[in-house]
Amino acid sequence: MIEEKIKRKQAKVGVIGLGYVGLPLLVEIAKSGFKAIGFDVDEKKVAELKRGKSYIIDISSRILKNLITQGDVIVTTDFSLLSRVDVVCICVPTPLSKTKEPDLNFVIDAADRIGQKLRKEHLIILESTTYPGTTREVVLPILEKSKLKAGKDFYLAFSPERVDPGNKRFTLKNTPRIVGGINPRSTKIASLFYSQFVEKVISVSSCEVAEMSKLLENIFRCVNIALVNELMLLCDRMGINIWEVIEAASTKPFGFMPFYPGPGLGGHCIPIDPFYLSWKAREYDFWTEFIELSGKTNENIPYFVVSKLSRILSSKQKSFCGSKILVLGVTYKRDIDDTRGSPALKIINLLLKEKAIVSFFDPYISNLEVNGQKLKSQNLTPELLKEMDCVLIVTDHSCIDYEKVVRYSSLILDTRNVLKNFNDEKIIPI
Repeated sequence: MIEEKIKRKQAKVGVIGLGYVGLPLLVEIAKSGFKAIGFDVDEKKVAELKRGKSYIIDISSRILKNLITQGDVIVTTDFSLLSRVDVVCICVPTPLSKTKEPDLNFVIDAADRIGQKLRKEHLIILESTTYPGTTREVVLPILEKSKLKAGKDFYLAFSPERVDPGNKRFTLKNTPRIVGGINPRSTKIASLFYSQFVEKVISVSSCEVAEMSKLLENIFRCVNIALVNELMLLCDRMGINIWEVIEAASTKPFGFMPFYPGPGLGGHCIPIDPFYLSWKAREYDFWTEFIELSGKTNENIPYFVVSKLSRILSSKQKSFCGSKILVLGVTYKRDIDDTRGSPALKIINLLLKEKAIVSFFDPYISNLEVNGQKLKSQNLTPELLKEMDCVLIVTDHSCIDYEKVVRYSSLILDTRNVLKNFNDEKIIPI
């Protein structure tokens, strides 16, 4: 029985998709005592991982290499090895199309591969963020092409990933895990599995509840960030410092949670998830206008940043064309090496279209390609800062020497309020 195999750590576990969700999961599973196989279609990525080289800042190359050397982890592009595992976790991307519709091709491909090797007592878990109904309406029919019955012959559940890159306090192990299956037995077995390496597991009544809970988590942030971004736009017009407003409001000990403006949303979840739900809602003749408005508001912020930078340069009798702009930080959040969906990419693209001379510095990113143009991270020297017409702080990495930035720069647009303790007229907050 699958339960006994899981309890004794004798169940072999497969993880499909070795990205920012799948690789940490693979490592944590193996560290807890399971034998694990990681699957990915990217041959270059797999080759690097086989050598024990992690490309994710939160995953130690030393630990990964030890797990591989000891035989606790295998990484491969050979999906025929799915026949060797008892549990499969699907951690593939779920992007949006150009028209903001869900792209489930990676999920469908993973389900097809699993279906070819599916057998009795298999436990299949989807972790990829998606709309409510995906597990039951998309994944289940593909797996049941095997003639095996879900909930009886094999078990199927959804458990949303809650990875926060760079977060040292809340890790995969101590972040509560939500689990919802297509039937009670699937929920029970999937919950048992996660309880082997996660401190707290919360079982819910269905996979749809689990799917919706993930969307609610991210939509909550998206909507509140949009609210404060809209207030930022108003405060900019009124000549009020939005950061001081938030700091003042935060002194209220109840009924208020601070959210902060910035150069735009980034990452693989918050900018995408609202559109997943709004797309699904239309199936029920329901239009999530509030949610869609928040997504649109946040998408417009990079344009505002560039517009404000243009105004600042104009006040110095300069235009974008030929102006030297240094973008400080290009990852989507501080102290990580992930540029997925980073607002910096949009901002740089807009600046290049305006014929600005753009360079960047990021301690975590060596090279960047924006709309076909390749950029290389510069050395943050006094000479570089002095020759810039403006320094644009997009990502507030904690290791940057901001005192040096202020000392040698002639003009700074700070979109993260990281220079709040510096009293200098050259610093312009967003």
